Amino acid sequence: MSWQIMPQYDSYERARADFEWDLPETYNPAVDFLRKHDDTSRVALQYEDPDESTKSYSFDDLDDRSDRFAAALADLGVSVGDRVGVMIPQKPENPLTHLANWKIGAVSVPLTVLFGRDALQYRLVDSGARAVVVDPSVRDEIDAVRDECPDLEHVIEVGSDATGDTHAFDALVQAHASGIEPYEATPETPTAIMYTSGSTGPPKGVSHSHALWLGRAAAAYNYFDQGLDDAVLWTPADWAWGAALGGTLFAAWHHGCSIVGWPRDGFDPEAAFDLMERHGVTKAFLPPTALRMLMTVEEPTDRYDLSLETLAAVGEPLTPEIVEWVEETFANVPINEFYGQTELNLVVGNSSNWFETRPGSMGKPLPGYDVAILDRETGAELPPGEPGELALKPSDRRVFFDEYWELPEKTAAKRTDDGWFLTDDIVRQDEDDYLWFVSRADDVILTSGYRVGPMEVEKAILRHPAVEQVGVVGIPDEVRGEAIKAFIQPATDSFEPESLREEIRALVRDRLAEYEYPRVIEFVDELPTTSTGKIRRLDLRERNGSD
Repeated sequence: MSWQIMPQYDSYERARADFEWDLPETYNPAVDFLRKHDDTSRVALQYEDPDESTKSYSFDDLDDRSDRFAAALADLGVSVGDRVGVMIPQKPENPLTHLANWKIGAVSVPLTVLFGRDALQYRLVDSGARAVVVDPSVRDEIDAVRDECPDLEHVIEVGSDATGDTHAFDALVQAHASGIEPYEATPETPTAIMYTSGSTGPPKGVSHSHALWLGRAAAAYNYFDQGLDDAVLWTPADWAWGAALGGTLFAAWHHGCSIVGWPRDGFDPEAAFDLMERHGVTKAFLPPTALRMLMTVEEPTDRYDLSLETLAAVGEPLTPEIVEWVEETFANVPINEFYGQTELNLVVGNSSNWFETRPGSMGKPLPGYDVAILDRETGAELPPGEPGELALKPSDRRVFFDEYWELPEKTAAKRTDDGWFLTDDIVRQDEDDYLWFVSRADDVILTSGYRVGPMEVEKAILRHPAVEQVGVVGIPDEVRGEAIKAFIQPATDSFEPESLREEIRALVRDRLAEYEYPRVIEFVDELPTTSTGKIRRLDLRERNGSD
């Protein structure tokens, strides 16, 4: 059995000319990731818990435990097409739940442990999740919204202890046998609903089929410079994020190599270097925010015995300073930026063994995808140098998303009549085919690699009785790329600014996520609006106000 989707090419030109998607007729990612390798006794996951105690899991171990959990889910009544939420940090139970879902034909709903009550409830209700597997750290959030999720029948808590009407993950695994026959799936079988934030409405569920994982594995093979034999991968990014889940964790297992799991509440650059030394990490996916924090560590290569071969980054454009730091700090370790969307896979990037990296550039289209720069008004293709909307077309439709969950009109609007998928990102392409990011056509904020929809933040802030109106935008931030700024029109003239700022930040942290709170808050007498009363965020971004 061989489902290695991307062969090795000695040149970018040959890869672009010769590569074609060759998806298998039958395909279950649980079988791909765990059972197709020649030696399934090799280490697939090195898990280091917060106490720095490490446990290794082979492909066989993961196969056995996911079999058992799949049988447990089936006993609970989870069946083909049912949605199962996965709200677990970088712990083995995270991928085990996904693998178990696919073994019985269920659909995963990745959820970050950073979600607060409103964000969690919305996604569970919208997806119609029948079960959710949660980390103990978020049990209170689940308990707070459970009664408001009518489809949610089962809550499963990681660990051996569970209270009330919640199941314990370990007890379910121990009570069931392995040897389950995996669901007979194809590349078109539904695999996951991933939520993405937009600026003009609530978060949208992006429905993917199993072909997603083959597309992400092919991309990883390229941005990790076709060097995944015996590699050890690591990312500090949340495994609920598509680039970390599909482009790092499951890409590693598709290619038969190992990944490090390291759940942490925050990012400590010294501890990150120490981890990479301890586990012999050779390939690391590091969001630019993490890279900027690593830059604060003095002489890391003198202090740590590192095995790094390739770095990759996504989430926001790399600045020339980051590229220069990598070149000056690490001998012969390239950094390859790549670009993708939750809907449209990882489609543009750099690969240092193919072509020279140009600092600030997104790179070039990866094999298997065509790109065009379109005029947003006419839809006409623009010549090199002209900024316009980036549009993408895969040579196999299946590696892109299937639909926005229960949103047919928005699904149709994502694609033009002649098959181009629109990104809402404004870029330009130079004469050498390098793509350069210009701006976003919508108002989505990119902060620390996360895409944040301002309307969701505004809705949370408006819960505070002292807030009359609010507009949220992104502002430049040296560490995060963008920081979230809220312009707030108070409901009363009588308030203490600093106290109100802290109350609003705490409110957003509690209702949404840690990364979604406004770091900067400015109080204003009036907000700019359109004739229909909508907040003019463009005007807010252009203001020079400060708090």
